[in-house]
Amino acid sequence: MEGLFLHLIVTIFTKFRVHSYAMGDYQPSLSIKSWAEDDRPREKLLLKGRSALSNVELIAILIGSGSRNESAVDLSKRILQSVNNNLTELGKLTIQDLMKFKGIGEAKAISITAALELGRRRKKETPQKKQKITSSNDIYEIFHPHLADLPHEEFWVLLLSRSNTVKSKHCISKGGITGTVADIRIIFKLAIENLAASIIACHNHPSGNLHPSKADLDLTKKLKQTGETMEIHVLDHVIVTDNGYYSFSDEGVM
Repeated sequence: MEGLFLHLIVTIFTKFRVHSYAMGDYQPSLSIKSWAEDDRPREKLLLKGRSALSNVELIAILIGSGSRNESAVDLSKRILQSVNNNLTELGKLTIQDLMKFKGIGEAKAISITAALELGRRRKKETPQKKQKITSSNDIYEIFHPHLADLPHEEFWVLLLSRSNTVKSKHCISKGGITGTVADIRIIFKLAIENLAASIIACHNHPSGNLHPSKADLDLTKKLKQTGETMEIHVLDHVIVTDNGYYSFSDEGVM
C-alpha cells in the first residue's frame, strides 16, 4: 500500500511539472556551460568579435557567473531591464544599487562600475592621431629615440596600413656590437597578425657606419622577395646611427 501511494505521488508531481512547463510557469535555468559554444558570451567574443555581443552578453562577461537558479546572462537581463536597457542610466547606479540585485555581490558590482567608468573616460578622450609615413626621414624620426646611443644592434619593424599610417612598431631582435639576427618568419607573422598592408625594416649601427653590410643587403633582398610572395609590401629598410641614417629605398637598393 505504501509503495502504491508513493508511486501515485510521483506520477502526480511529474504530470504537474510537465503541465507547468507547457504553460510557461516552470522554466529551468540552464547554466551557460550547457549552451552551444557559439551562444556563450566569452566564446562568442573570441569567435565572432566584440561587436557581435549584445549589451546583456557583455555585462554577463563582467559578472562572470550567475547563481544556482539564474545564469549570468539572465541576471544581466534583469539588471538592464531595471534601467530600460539604457547604458547611461546603468552608469548612474552606485555599487550599493547594483548589490540590491540577487546574485550581485560587492566584487561583481565593482567590476560593472569600473567597466562603465572606463567607457565614460574613453568617450571623453580625443582619438590619437596616427602618424603617416611620407618619407625616409619620418622613419628616422620614429626610430632614432629607440636606437640612438645604443651599444648594441637592434632590429625593428614598422607595420603600416594601406594609407601608410603606422599601426605598430616591434623590436624583433637584439644582438651584439657588430650584428643581430632578424627572423623573417617572425616579421611576417607579426604583419599577418596585425593585418599590415606593408612593413618597413629598421636597425642601427652602433659603430656609426652608414653603409649596409652584405648581411644587410641579403636580408633586405629576402624581405622584399618574401613580401612579394605574401602580398605584404616592404617599403624600406633604414639603418640608423647617432648622426644620420641610410635608406635602402632612397638609394635604389630595394
